[in-house]
Amino acid sequence: MNNESYIMWAAVSLVAAAAVLAAVAAVNPEQDQDGEVEARNFIEYLNRETARRVIKVTNAEWDYETNLNNDTLQKKLDVAAEFAAWEKEQWREVVKYPWETFQDPSLRRQFKKYSILGTAALPEDKRARLDKVIAEMQQIYSTTKLRPWRPQRPGEGEGETDCSSREETIQLEPDLAQIFGSGTNDTCMLKYYWHGWHGAVGRSVKPLFQEYVDLSNEAARLNNFSDTAAMWNDDFEVDDFEEQISKLYQQILLLYKQLHAYVRHKLNLNYNTNDREIVEKSGPLPAHLLGNMWAQEWASVYNMTVPYPDKVSLDVTPALIAQNYTPMKMFKLSEEFYTSLNLSAMTDTFWEKSIIEKPKDRELVCHASAWDFYSDDDFRIKMCTRVTLEDLKTVHHEMGHIQYFQQYKNQPYVFRSGANSGFHEAVGDTLALSVSTAEHLM
Repeated sequence: MNNESYIMWAAVSLVAAAAVLAAVAAVNPEQDQDGEVEARNFIEYLNRETARRVIKVTNAEWDYETNLNNDTLQKKLDVAAEFAAWEKEQWREVVKYPWETFQDPSLRRQFKKYSILGTAALPEDKRARLDKVIAEMQQIYSTTKLRPWRPQRPGEGEGETDCSSREETIQLEPDLAQIFGSGTNDTCMLKYYWHGWHGAVGRSVKPLFQEYVDLSNEAARLNNFSDTAAMWNDDFEVDDFEEQISKLYQQILLLYKQLHAYVRHKLNLNYNTNDREIVEKSGPLPAHLLGNMWAQEWASVYNMTVPYPDKVSLDVTPALIAQNYTPMKMFKLSEEFYTSLNLSAMTDTFWEKSIIEKPKDRELVCHASAWDFYSDDDFRIKMCTRVTLEDLKTVHHEMGHIQYFQQYKNQPYVFRSGANSGFHEAVGDTLALSVSTAEHLM
């Protein structure tokens, strides 16, 4: 071996030795013997590839919900089927790892989340049917229409209206939301629309919902849960979740009963006359009089229930209208609120791709929702915004979801979600509650 060859051999040997030493130094022997190094490499791949594929799934879901038709539905179902098949393949790899013995808590948690396959555990024909059932229920909910209300004519009883000559044009959003949020005292009209919409939607959805329950429970059992409720509750990671919720309910029950009785009394004064009792003096509240199609929020009856009517009203809807607010201006106001807290502004993609008013050229799911497209800057809101206090709070609520998305966008895919199933709503509602204070509204 000549001197030049020796030097070359020595250099190669040193490089090889350095590489071996570096590899040894990078591997924790205790972790390596448990397979955690290889498992970490696999989970990093799985996070990257899942995120890439979920972008396609989310775009297909967005395209369907913002343009309800058979073409977008079929595309959504096809993409979901493709993803479910791939997801099941990866799940088979996940469960090969002894992840419950891993020492790294983050790695163990990621494997635990991936070990629950969800509805993809169903046989393909049943999984596809479940997706179709959910889509059909969404479409019924979003597109059901009623004939317009006509006031009673002399001799007609309450609720007797001849609608046969008119087209069905009244939808949940924005029509019924506006009617029920208007504070109208026309109880006959409210009852007509409330019964009409719930009856029409309920009759159509009922058989689909029964099928949904059966298929969802079957999927839960395939994931080693007793039923869907048990699978959902598992996400909260406490064994006594239902007991905790029951305890919280009992803590607020007395206050709720007092509030319920107070509102009932105010509605009684507003609607009842000497010869007509619409609101009973005891018992349940008529759901159609509470200003919301599900009686879940009572803000729309604020003006008839306010305890101190001489005080400045917290309902800023008239002020919003007087100041020429538009849905876009409401969204910009919300963004200013968050940036004033040193939180993030909305991205250019948000303003480019969000839907903040109902399009006139197509049907869509108007229910307000925030979307994470699992990239660095693609976050959107879909909302058929009206210029009202209620919608102003909803805008802040939905943008609260976007703030949460932006804060965890650099996490691995499996951690790019709320801390549990309820935490996202907690974030949104907490921030919306801050917006509802008298000081802020002033």
